[in-house]
Amino acid sequence: MEKAERSLTEPVNHVALEETKLEVFKGVKQVFGHLQVLLLEKGFILLIIGFLLGRALILSHLTPFGLPFFAAAFMLRRDCAPLALIGLLAGSLTLSIEQMSYSFFSIAVFLVVYRMLKNFHKEDAVSLPFFVFFTVLAVKTAFSYFQSGQQFAPYDVLMAAVESSLAFVLTLIFMQSIPFLSLKKRIKALKTEEIVSLIIMLASITSGTIGWTLYGLSIEHIFSRYLVLIFSFISGAAVGSTVGVVTGLIFSLASVSSFFQMSLLAFAGLLGGLLKEWRKAGAAGGLLIATLLAGMYGEQGIPLMQTLYESLAAVALLFLTPKIVTDQLAKLIPGTAEHSNEQQQYLRKMRDVTANRVEQFSEVFQALSKSFSQYNIEALDNYEERELDMFLSHVTEKTCQTCFKKEQCWTKNFHQTYHLMKDVLCELDEGQAGLTQRLSRELDAHCFRPGRVEEAIKQQLTYYQANQKLKKQVHDSRKLVAEQLRGVSEVMSDFAEEIQRERENHYNQEEQILEAIEAFGLEIEYVDIYSLQKSNVDIEICLPFTYNSHGECQKVIAPMLSDILGDNVIVHKEECEGGPAGVCHVVFRSAKAFAVTTGAAHAAKGGGLVSGDSYSTIELGAGKYAVAISDGMGNGERAHYESHETLRLLQQILKSGIEEKVAIKSVNSILSLRTTDEIFSTLDLVIIDLQDAVANFLKVGSTPSFIKRGNKIMKIEASNLPIGILQEFEVDVVSEQLKSGDLIIMMSDGIFEGPKNVENKDLWMKRKIQEMETDDPQMIADLLIEEVIRTRSGEIEDDMTVVVAKVEHNLPKWTSIPMQFGFSKKKKKIS
Repeated sequence: MEKAERSLTEPVNHVALEETKLEVFKGVKQVFGHLQVLLLEKGFILLIIGFLLGRALILSHLTPFGLPFFAAAFMLRRDCAPLALIGLLAGSLTLSIEQMSYSFFSIAVFLVVYRMLKNFHKEDAVSLPFFVFFTVLAVKTAFSYFQSGQQFAPYDVLMAAVESSLAFVLTLIFMQSIPFLSLKKRIKALKTEEIVSLIIMLASITSGTIGWTLYGLSIEHIFSRYLVLIFSFISGAAVGSTVGVVTGLIFSLASVSSFFQMSLLAFAGLLGGLLKEWRKAGAAGGLLIATLLAGMYGEQGIPLMQTLYESLAAVALLFLTPKIVTDQLAKLIPGTAEHSNEQQQYLRKMRDVTANRVEQFSEVFQALSKSFSQYNIEALDNYEERELDMFLSHVTEKTCQTCFKKEQCWTKNFHQTYHLMKDVLCELDEGQAGLTQRLSRELDAHCFRPGRVEEAIKQQLTYYQANQKLKKQVHDSRKLVAEQLRGVSEVMSDFAEEIQRERENHYNQEEQILEAIEAFGLEIEYVDIYSLQKSNVDIEICLPFTYNSHGECQKVIAPMLSDILGDNVIVHKEECEGGPAGVCHVVFRSAKAFAVTTGAAHAAKGGGLVSGDSYSTIELGAGKYAVAISDGMGNGERAHYESHETLRLLQQILKSGIEEKVAIKSVNSILSLRTTDEIFSTLDLVIIDLQDAVANFLKVGSTPSFIKRGNKIMKIEASNLPIGILQEFEVDVVSEQLKSGDLIIMMSDGIFEGPKNVENKDLWMKRKIQEMETDDPQMIADLLIEEVIRTRSGEIEDDMTVVVAKVEHNLPKWTSIPMQFGFSKKKKKIS
């Protein structure tokens, strides 16, 4: 019973403990938030910094920090400038009354001069350092004049010039640093000059603690080493050693006895940054090692244990620093993992926003397409009846309105009159010269003015037919726009999906590939992996030119990658720069499962130079290969222009990603609507998927194509009129599964219908293709066109074009090199 009760109470206690931790965390976060608002938003941080800078010295008696800090605060955070003034005066008072008076008069003179010259300058950051320079120079010179018995000493004038110059530089530095002390300033990343300015400001603030001790330990030493620890832990050896040098330099200027601290801090920053992989323990270890090494000199007479205790105190402050503080600071410094993650999050956000916008545009185009496609069903049902009524109303307006039998025809015998007029319209609309005898007798018996009615119907029929043709063109144009908008919508939707496919981080795989290639004896600059998907590998490698002068990328690296990744990887692109001493950027991608080689032969009518036929081989981006032939009606320049224009439009539309059927319909609509001339062209298109060798044949008014597989010949045909004749038609798609070694023979009508004195052209063409002993596409094309010309005794009576495509397995030129390397298994687990 007791065990049961204990088992019931344990989860409750566990939940209560988790809730307590959560409440404590929320409380700490709330306190931290209130403290952040008090210090940053209310400006009390400027009071603390002003106090420390007010008592900071350089060369034991120069105080160049006060006025620059106040001027920067006055310019950037004017509402908090009084707090900075109070802090500066309080800090300078800890040095002496004279120092406080000097600080007060410097600030007062600056404010008076700034206000007096307000109308002669703009409130910008350019003029402020000059105001500070001349104010410090004037006030320092005046104080030195009165302190030295109302006479100018060269040394005092030199020190005044030095202090004013330092004040000029510090003004620029503080103007870069003070924006960090605000909640309103959202900083994405620090520039190099901003990092240096921040370091100098922090070191200057730390120098304000010189002379303070706690249990015999120097406060400035503790905080300076803590500053070095923070930056070396966050951003590595470069920034850590820089912080150490700058901080040590400012300390040595403030007190010559602190000169040896520069070497200690710089060495600590370097070691701590090198050991940052061990997190805070590594940075702390670097400081302790540097302390022990620097303490062995013993030149300053400082006990080693005291220096070690100061370093241990700095280490304790490092471990007490909340992770949220170090993470926020790391996000601001380029090169850190936190900054990279922040940038990645920003890029993901921008990517998602872009994808959403593209998707919204896709939906807009889809809605527009539906709007153009939809018609009023009821209106379509009554369309012919309304058109007929409108037509007859125009006819009766010119004939029956002035007839005395109007009442008898249209009131007493309405249905008879209506159907009689409708029959007359139908016969005349069919293109007959006149009415049939039967209908003519009926019209004569029913109507008092039959000749006038027939003439009015003929006259009105001309306008009616023109109106119907115009409406049909508008209807076809609407359909074209709807199909185009639908195609654009699909392309944009696919593009939005591509945008959302984020590039994965392949750091481990990049290191493994780099190690594998270098273990083989090749030196590689870097490896960038963009994709490791099966059949979609995309890798970029940079290597010295000397390692690719004899095709090492194709012969060595590509086979090695093929074995490592378990995929057929080939060299996609090479770019070398800098000559023999330069580097090569090589892109490796997955080879497609199949490859297509083509051959073509063509001849113009009568042996001319310009053929009405055009052909094109198009490598589409989605792993597909297209072969197309277009035959323009007739011969010569105009036919060539029509066929060439057909293929050009088709190529552009297919490359945009629009579906093949929509692309062909779009080309047809464009060609049929753009001209009234009866100039048409055929289209024979095959699109081969290079991954599975599925071929889609799309034929529009073209001759049959043939597939040769060994001794077997297959005929591919479809019954469609040429492009441009009809504005609305259906595209027949014939799909065939190809095999390695298959030959596709496509031809224009000049080849298929060219053989003379041949009744069964299909059988003749199949027999000629079957008798071909070669499988070379170019030789087959040449032999086939030669056979056709021979049947006509060397005469070319029409434009002739034949294109042959051979589908084969895409085998690598170089055999893969086996590697004793377990990358593939690791890759599969990761991906």
